[in-house]
Amino acid sequence: MKKWLLFFLCTSFLSFGHAQIRDSIIAPPYPSFTVRQLSLPLTLAVLGVAANGNGRESFKKEVAEERNEHMAKFHTSVDNYLQFAPLAIAYGLDAAGVKSKTDLLNRSAILVKGELLMMGSVSILKKYTHQLRPDGSTYNSFPSGHTAQAFAAATLLSEEYKDRLPWMPYAAYGLASGVGMLRMANNRHYISDVLLGAGIGILSMKVAYWTHQYKWGKHTTHFENP
Repeated sequence: MKKWLLFFLCTSFLSFGHAQIRDSIIAPPYPSFTVRQLSLPLTLAVLGVAANGNGRESFKKEVAEERNEHMAKFHTSVDNYLQFAPLAIAYGLDAAGVKSKTDLLNRSAILVKGELLMMGSVSILKKYTHQLRPDGSTYNSFPSGHTAQAFAAATLLSEEYKDRLPWMPYAAYGLASGVGMLRMANNRHYISDVLLGAGIGILSMKVAYWTHQYKWGKHTTHFENP
């Protein structure tokens, strides 16, 4: 029963990311704030906080036990690199001639602001929540920085290419979800850490877009619709 519950949670986690595709239908030339856009990151964050119980029978401990039972020897370092893959894809596509929505200078400024907001939020929470990692190594488990980085990068990739490539949000958030799952599979994070990290990553980059003034270049989309 437990392993089916874990499978359901993982697939649900992916679906949260894939739900972002709906925004591509109504996206303006430059992202502007709407209350609706808060639903995904806040839902993930609330689920993460709710799952962060420290009792022996808590939900996050139950999921970790399933991992230990079925894949105790699993280990990979690919998540250390995969967290940055959406950024490599975004800039790689632009370099290859598949133009993004935002010009290079404005996009890079947005990226820097989003990264600083994400890293600052994660660092503060790690310090003050003082949660032990599932492998018992350190007290900086909550939230997952790798997952926050992956979802922040995925948000930038999605925002830049979802109008030209409607499938991009699926790919971007699916990739970020994979990073979160690998953090749990590696026994470095609980599911609560991953969920909150995902919410922080998405919201940080969204805020960077919402607050950007686009001081460089023209206030038009960077690409023509095919």
